[in-house]
Amino acid sequence: MSEAKRRSRPTPRERASARNCQEEKIFGFRKRPDRTREAAAKTGAAFSRLIGGLFSRDTLDDDFWDSLEEALIMADVGMKTTMELVARVREKADSRKACAAPVVRGLLRSEITDTLQRAQKGGAGLADDQAAVVLFFGVNGVGKTTSIAKLAHSARGEGRSVLLAAADTFRAGAIEQLQEWGRRLGVDVIAHRAGGDPGAVAFDAMAAARARGTDLILVDTAGRLHTKHNLMEELKKVDRIIAAQAGDFARYGLLVIDSATGQNGLIQARAFSEAIGCDGVFLTKLDGTAKGGIVLAIAGEMRLPVWFIGTGESLGDLSTFDPVGFADALIPEPTEA
Repeated sequence: MSEAKRRSRPTPRERASARNCQEEKIFGFRKRPDRTREAAAKTGAAFSRLIGGLFSRDTLDDDFWDSLEEALIMADVGMKTTMELVARVREKADSRKACAAPVVRGLLRSEITDTLQRAQKGGAGLADDQAAVVLFFGVNGVGKTTSIAKLAHSARGEGRSVLLAAADTFRAGAIEQLQEWGRRLGVDVIAHRAGGDPGAVAFDAMAAARARGTDLILVDTAGRLHTKHNLMEELKKVDRIIAAQAGDFARYGLLVIDSATGQNGLIQARAFSEAIGCDGVFLTKLDGTAKGGIVLAIAGEMRLPVWFIGTGESLGDLSTFDPVGFADALIPEPTEA
C-alpha cells in the first residue's frame, strides 16, 4: 500500500471516536470529530507554536516540566488546570522507564482529551423530536446574536422549526439586528419596543411557540458585565419566566464566550453559572488569534461542556464540539517523514 493511501485511511483513534460519537447529538446535530478538528485548526496551530518545540527535547528534566507548565499557562489553560494536567502527565511519564519527550506529547493529548470528555458527560443530548428553549447570555461583544443566527440556520437545515426572541431590549439596534437575521433566515422574531421589558418578550415567545407548534426557541439577551448586579438580576428574571412557561419544552442556558478573552472567559463562566446556571458553552471567534486553552480551563475548573464552536461570520461557520477532534487539533500526531 502506498504511503499516500495509508495516510488517507482513518486511524484506529479516529474510527473509535467516530463510533462513540455516531449517536451523540446536540439539538439533533451529530457530533463530528472531523468538523471540530477542521474548525479548530488555526487555534491548534497557535497552541502548537507555544508548546510544540518542547517535544523535541532529549531529556525530561525539571526544566522540561517547568517549560511545559509555562507554555500551557501562556496558552490560556490557567494555573489550576495546568498544574493538574502536568501532574497527571508527569506521573504517567515517570512510570515509564524509557519515556522521552516525544512520548509526553501523546500522554498530554490523552489527558487533554480526558479532561474535555469528563466535562462533556451529562451535556446536551436533545432528541430530534424534543422541543427546547435556549437562553443565550454573555458579556457585550462576544457574538451572541450572530451565534443565534448560526444555530437557527443549522437547525432549519436539520428540519427543525425555529422561533427567535429579541429579549435584548437594551442595546441600540439589537432588536433590528435580530429581526434582520430572521428575515434572511425566514424565521419569525418575537420583539417589543426598544427599552421594553425583556421578560415580557420571553413570555410572549413561549406563548407564540406553543401556539405555532415551534420546537426550538432561541432567546437573545442584553450583553452585560458579570459584575453588574442589577443587570444579572434582570437576566435571572427572564430565566424565571422561561422556567415558569416552559411546560414540555426542555430549558437550557447557553453561555457565549469569545475564545480570545483568555482567563477572563473563565471568570465570566463562573459568574454566570453562579447567577442562573449554565448548561453549556458556545465558544466564538475560534481563529488564529485564540490559543485554545480557555476550553481546557472551562472544562477543567467548571466542568462545563462546550456545545458549539464558531470560527467566522458566515452562517456556516459553526460546528458542534468534539473533545477528541479538539485535542487532536491542539496536539496533532507528528507528520511522518
